[in-house]
Amino acid sequence: MNALAQDPVRSVVQSVDWLAVAPPALAALGALAVLVADLFLPERRKPLLGPVTVAVLALAVLALLPLMDGDRTTFCLTADPAVCSYVADPFALAVQFLVLGAALIAALLSMTAVQDEALPGGEYWFLLLASAAGAALLPAARDLATLIVALEVASLPSFALVGLRRADGRSSEAALKFFLSSVTATAVSLMGVSFVYAATGSLHLDRIAERLRETAPGLETLAATGVALTLVGFAFKTAAVPFHSWVPETYVGAPLPVAAYLSVIGKAVGFSGLILVTVEAFPSYGHVWGPALAVLAALTMTVGNVAALRQRPERARSAVRLLAWSSVGQAGYLLVPIAAAAYADEPGRAVGATVAYALMYAAVNLGAFAVAAHVGRSAAANRITDYRGLYAAHPLAALALAFFLLCLAGLPPGIIGLFAKVAVLSTAVDAGLGWLAAVMAVNVVIALYYYLAWTAQIFRAPAHAPAHIPAADTRVRVAAPLTAAIALTGLLAVGLSGAPQFALRFAADVLL
Repeated sequence: MNALAQDPVRSVVQSVDWLAVAPPALAALGALAVLVADLFLPERRKPLLGPVTVAVLALAVLALLPLMDGDRTTFCLTADPAVCSYVADPFALAVQFLVLGAALIAALLSMTAVQDEALPGGEYWFLLLASAAGAALLPAARDLATLIVALEVASLPSFALVGLRRADGRSSEAALKFFLSSVTATAVSLMGVSFVYAATGSLHLDRIAERLRETAPGLETLAATGVALTLVGFAFKTAAVPFHSWVPETYVGAPLPVAAYLSVIGKAVGFSGLILVTVEAFPSYGHVWGPALAVLAALTMTVGNVAALRQRPERARSAVRLLAWSSVGQAGYLLVPIAAAAYADEPGRAVGATVAYALMYAAVNLGAFAVAAHVGRSAAANRITDYRGLYAAHPLAALALAFFLLCLAGLPPGIIGLFAKVAVLSTAVDAGLGWLAAVMAVNVVIALYYYLAWTAQIFRAPAHAPAHIPAADTRVRVAAPLTAAIALTGLLAVGLSGAPQFALRFAADVLL
């Protein structure tokens, strides 16, 4: 009798697979540790928090290795153990590697910026780790509630990071615009989630997929509306048009490492969320989200590239603003395979193309920001013209930046950029979206101009010696953390360009 009485108790007790949740958990615990340490450490010891943050993120990346032997699940329903809220599958691991690796590079960039700009170190490192924890949680989430919570955990610290330069009015304005835009997008997504829940009675993605296939006739409009609205919050994070207006001002107003962080990790959060809600939860409503994402992809790449085209050197435009608009254009390319998944016989292949492109983009874009961070230390405006003659002063940094820009443009020797673009283009063609492939091809040609114009500035002889080009005997070296960031991203980009099949094969294994 006692055993029978205990059975219901046992049925609601869950065991947590701590190994599966280790990557985001380590980042979260590291954030708490940094916050507490900041309270007690004397001022002269607080610079140690930067290396501690780098070490925590490195451990979080290493924690992914034991998970590669097979899928692991946790936080499952006791009534149905096959329905889980956290799944560490190849897709989740690939995006977590991208997110945590990018956060590690951003932390290296930040070590110099925190010191140069006198940013509050304890707050900065806590916010960076907290945001990285939310970003690492999102790709493993398998219910809408966890997805939205992870999205907000990744986003809320980002607002504070953008506005951390308290004496700079541009930083506060950028943080406010970012916050208001994000809150609006999240509110719309929450309304969509509530509609989906009303139509299906579940928040778990696999159950939603099952029940949407047999939606009651009176609930079809409610379900379709919920599907469309749910996508808004994730489209905002990818900076898709028309949810992109916050990007240029936020990137320019934020500390440069924060802009680098948002340009990569924000997009990783957005595209992984979009993939999960579309391919996993809403496959039967591909006729709703497929055309919508295809149009968003075309608009995003066109608006981003045309706006970047206006950031010409002769107009003394900001290099960071050009990278901001470039990131909008790149977001359009990332959306193409997700849109194609609605029409493809094998949506997993399209998802793999998105992951492959994101890996390439993360490496080279962070590398470009690393070189920009070096130039920005002596040229605060960080205009494109400030890069004129960079090769004469810092040949290796100049060659690295030129290589990163050629990868973004998809030109040799940046072979990985070319292969990634071909992989994305082929998904649109295979899915019968010839018009979208044509729009992408035109945009790739448009982007060549501004990437090559910036590259040309690097190798031009300076008309007069700018501040960042000192005499040969007093030449300033690149700061050690920036050197490490440039070296890591450069080695990854060169390695992928030498053997692009590894990235494409790795991405091909990421099947939902």
